[in-house]
Amino acid sequence: MAGRPATPSISTGRAVDRLINFSDAVVAVAITLMVLPLTDIAGPEGDQTILTIMNDHWPQLVTFLFTFYVVAIMWTAHNRILNVISGYDASIFWLNTTWLAAIVLLPWLTAMRDSGSGSVGGAVFAYWVLLAFISVLASLMGRHIRRHPEMAAIGEGAIANDARSRLRGPAFALCFLFIGVVSLRWGNIASWLALLIIPLSIWLRPAREDAAAADAQSTNSNHAAEEN
Repeated sequence: MAGRPATPSISTGRAVDRLINFSDAVVAVAITLMVLPLTDIAGPEGDQTILTIMNDHWPQLVTFLFTFYVVAIMWTAHNRILNVISGYDASIFWLNTTWLAAIVLLPWLTAMRDSGSGSVGGAVFAYWVLLAFISVLASLMGRHIRRHPEMAAIGEGAIANDARSRLRGPAFALCFLFIGVVSLRWGNIASWLALLIIPLSIWLRPAREDAAAADAQSTNSNHAAEEN
């Protein structure tokens, strides 16, 4: 009918399952590729020990572990978003595709920042900017679903809409950008600033998870009281 706004095409059913499975597969491959630079480290020779090798290459080991856990945290947030949808439109498809492309770039930048060749400072800054970009993309996906509840799965509720959930993506992005800027001048300090991710992740945990944890604790306490 003339004058009626066009309804965006929404893919549902099996298409949603395939989108989630494809996304999980891409993340699994990307997170596995992060270990490849470590396979180039030669084993102990002569009087060397494994501890000597680890001491000589500890920056690479720390970067690998940090990136691995950050990607795991980002995947958890991404998974939380996709788990509440019963359908997706073109905006979600392209935001998700771009998010996956950025995730796949992480192993390359991780290897580059530890290679010691070229502009290492520039590679480190690009690494933190990419992490910020990934956070922004996830935030945009959540925002789009909140604005289009027709894509939310029936019975599971809409995506968490509390203040902390809305701030999570932008807060992580600003934190990553701040660390990236600091890394251009004070690389060692920037490495320690990365620890800010831990309290930030705890503080910005969605309220729904806090409520679930409180319910679980209350249930355990009640069971213990009944046993006594």
